[in-house]
Amino acid sequence: MVAMAVALAMLAGGCRSLADGDAATGLPWSRSTQLVLVTTADWDASRGTLQAFERDGDQWRAASAPAPVVIGRAGSAWGSGLHPAQGGPAKREGDGRAPAGVFPIGSAFGYASGVSTALPYRAMRASDYCIDVSQSPLYNRIVDSDQVGAAAVAGSTEPMRRDLHANGDQRYKLGFVIGHNAAGAADAGSCIFAHLWKAADEATAGCTAMDEATMRSLLGWLRPQHQPVFVLLPKPEYQRLRSGWALPSPTPR
Repeated sequence: MVAMAVALAMLAGGCRSLADGDAATGLPWSRSTQLVLVTTADWDASRGTLQAFERDGDQWRAASAPAPVVIGRAGSAWGSGLHPAQGGPAKREGDGRAPAGVFPIGSAFGYASGVSTALPYRAMRASDYCIDVSQSPLYNRIVDSDQVGAAAVAGSTEPMRRDLHANGDQRYKLGFVIGHNAAGAADAGSCIFAHLWKAADEATAGCTAMDEATMRSLLGWLRPQHQPVFVLLPKPEYQRLRSGWALPSPTPR
């Protein structure tokens, strides 16, 4: 997931290019030809299934086999992304829910100096934090405390080198940014990533987590020029929206 001062700055640029859309459909992700789909049983489910898809013309085809993932401990709720506003539960800071909807995929990140991926990648340092303090002007951004100052990251609970700050935690060893709330609206939810799981039965605070093999496969497959998107939906919402949103149908590879 090319070094950068703020990972979410990359997301903002991705949103603008996707938002040009296709005049024929009006969908902001009409030009995306890579899609990572996560479906769950319902709004309160904390487990789901992930599958990658590639588009050739108007047809999506499976690019991976289905794989298990875990999401927010309280399930999911509508997030702020590329999709139009929807009625129903809305993602809020600290609610334990993963944002549902369609989102740009941003930069990759990890503990190593480099990984095998075409995505922009940032090697995290002990001084890197994602700001989850809603009142901060840096809310929902990954920043380096050596650059912005210790006071700017005070109160943040998201050090990006969790192995150094959280007793060897390997969950952020590999991951990528999911472009939820790229505008940084207060209290709308922050620091949403795809990352490694701690265990297959342990939910997250709002991210999507998976095993290392699945993550490495995704990182090796994703290409920025394909304007990849991340889609997370409970199955009833997925069935309701699939045709109108031009989403793929999950199928065995």
